[in-house]
Amino acid sequence: MAMTVVVTRNVRERFRGYLASCMCEVAPGVYTAPRMTVAVRDRVWDVLVSWFAHGEDASVVMTWPDAARPGGQEVRVLGAPRTEVVEHDGVYLARRELGKDQRRRLGLPDEGDPVPF
Repeated sequence: MAMTVVVTRNVRERFRGYLASCMCEVAPGVYTAPRMTVAVRDRVWDVLVSWFAHGEDASVVMTWPDAARPGGQEVRVLGAPRTEVVEHDGVYLARRELGKDQRRRLGLPDEGDPVPF
């Protein structure tokens, strides 16, 4: 049994009530369970997946320790988080698209502009 953490963004109240019934809400939208079994974790995830409606501006991220995975943790994501979790060289990284102003400040071309050589 390992610590499981779920972070939600813009989810319906149904999600919050369900997660609060089986985990501790330590901050708004952040749920923890210090000794959640694999079977319970998988059941919780299955319920979240079955309720999740794609196209909403919502996301759910679940993570727990797993020595066999990059960075020693497993990460599952529903929806379109503002940051994308990607694996690179054996670790998880959070990648975020740059806005137009951020690209300009860095001297990068705008999206769709030809890349100068």
